[in-house]
Amino acid sequence: MTWHDRITVDPNVCHGSACIRGTRVLVSVILDGLAVGDPPDAIADAYPITAEDVQAALAYASELARERVFTLPGEVA
Repeated sequence: MTWHDRITVDPNVCHGSACIRGTRVLVSVILDGLAVGDPPDAIADAYPITAEDVQAALAYASELARERVFTLPGEVA
């Protein structure tokens, strides 16, 4: 499974911000937690997500840092 399977961007959910699929947990919230040193398991326990979702958020951020553009399924162009 890749981050593509776990991250979604839908203009009808959280104003189109990247979220964990099936939730309203923003990828940015997960990354903020990682940035301040929260352990991935603690982040996963704090929200209705899994450790794999936390890893997907990190992989998504890594892709963005490469400055390439991805169109996600359901994304309005």
